[in-house]
Amino acid sequence: MESPFWITESPIEPTALKKTLQGAASGAFASFEGWVRNHNEGKQVNALEYSAYKPLAEKEGARIIEEAKEKFAVEAATCVHRVGPLEIGDIAIWVGVSAPHRSASFEACRFIVDEIKARVPIWKREGYQDGLTDWINCPSQELRKPL
Repeated sequence: MESPFWITESPIEPTALKKTLQGAASGAFASFEGWVRNHNEGKQVNALEYSAYKPLAEKEGARIIEEAKEKFAVEAATCVHRVGPLEIGDIAIWVGVSAPHRSASFEACRFIVDEIKARVPIWKREGYQDGLTDWINCPSQELRKPL
């Protein structure tokens, strides 16, 4: 069985991913796309890079998907997260959930996004118009250098 969560350096293709979640038992589908935006906390963002420890990230991400499937009784769910340099407008994360009912698909989709952000070792570094960079939600700023 292919993992329901994976890390990729390639662009995310939502149409192909959605097709993998379609099934006769599902009456609803919900998805989430997290896009790279050009600003954060009042700063102009020019560049963004995600890093991850892939073996642990994929293991924990798959665990979250399985928890969501059990908790919300959904038929299928998957999540893909990009790493490496991304451009403004790129999809950084995609989550899709199919379920018998819409409330389960919405709730599971939100659960997956929130848990991925809280538990999976994926780090984001933003590059700003002034040439500085910052690791987002990282207590140490010792690694500030241009992207």
